[in-house]
Amino acid sequence: MPTMSPAEPSPALPRVLSVTSRLPRTGDTIFSVMSALAQAHGAVNLGQGFPDFDCDPKLVDAVATAMREGHNQYPPMQGVAALREAVAAKIEALYGHRYDAGSEITITAGATQAILTAILALVHPGDEVIVLEPCYDSYQPAIELAGGTVVRLALGAAAGEFRPDFDRIAAALSPRTRAIVVNTPHNPSATVWSAADMQRLAELLRPTDVLVLADEVYEHMVFDGAVHQSVSRHPELAARSVVVSSFGKTFHVTGWKVGYAAAPKALMTEFRKVHQFNVFTVNAPMQHALAAYLADPAPYLGLPAFYAAKRDRFRAGLAGTALRLLPSEGSYFQCVDYSALQAHRDCSEADFCRWLTTEVGVAAIPLSAFYDGGFEQRVVRFCFAKREQTLDGALKRLSERL
Repeated sequence: MPTMSPAEPSPALPRVLSVTSRLPRTGDTIFSVMSALAQAHGAVNLGQGFPDFDCDPKLVDAVATAMREGHNQYPPMQGVAALREAVAAKIEALYGHRYDAGSEITITAGATQAILTAILALVHPGDEVIVLEPCYDSYQPAIELAGGTVVRLALGAAAGEFRPDFDRIAAALSPRTRAIVVNTPHNPSATVWSAADMQRLAELLRPTDVLVLADEVYEHMVFDGAVHQSVSRHPELAARSVVVSSFGKTFHVTGWKVGYAAAPKALMTEFRKVHQFNVFTVNAPMQHALAAYLADPAPYLGLPAFYAAKRDRFRAGLAGTALRLLPSEGSYFQCVDYSALQAHRDCSEADFCRWLTTEVGVAAIPLSAFYDGGFEQRVVRFCFAKREQTLDGALKRLSERL
């Protein structure tokens, strides 16, 4: 009789793993969605906030020099000493507050990492963090990852207004309030806080232990003679704040992802405990290049005039359309109200932006994306940090259809 071979075992089916999301409500950001839509339809992308022009060639040369000089291994965890000294000197010169470069400044992998690190370091499960909306979309996930509770308060007393409402903030303060996030110049509304606003905030927080996370990435983009009110200008606030800024925004190199945080030593000590484990350190040649480049303040001191010219060009081009221009006091954003467009006044902001992108050929961002659960005001945001020909091309398309 022939020998029977043993039956081959059936292949095991792959195990289906169950994953419980830490961020169950989070998907792709609106910036990724609109940028992909713009690319698919050949639209001018005025949605995502990044320049389409290059940085100063001197800065690129400085990176190449740093690489050739051998700055290609791990820099110190807290950042290259020369860059931290340059940041401390810049803050002191602009805002009159001196941070100790050794213990109070840390170089980060962009501002978003600095924001996440500050929240993970200082917010504990059950703590409440006040967030003023509309707001940058990384704040809430960072607070949730830390186990905190987000307390969202609307800026302004009415739709289309974005000034801080201090009565609302005062009513929200509680024994559980750990921190408040302040963003000026403001993304997305382009509103700038005044000295009186900062004084009022200091008065509200004076009897509390509430910390301030100050997102100041657009600090050098304030227009029409206004002065950026960094919390560093205000001693009471500086003593309880982590200040975050961005070299990517300031020097048109958003892809480098280099920023910094400044805070009193006690806060920075906790910040660095988290920083060393979620990124450890930031690429060395860029840090050395930025340290050398900061020796000349002219590039960042000239930013208000540089971006105001782009803003004014863009606003002048939009003036002939049916879009109503909201104030643009700082940052590189311009918000518009489309409610006068009869054919679209009942469209959601997201639908209007999809129509703009696919039919008009210009991408924008719905302001509702900056609110938890959305809030419809018929307002969308454009970014004017673009070359003149980019802005003019977008304006031509907009003026022909709107």
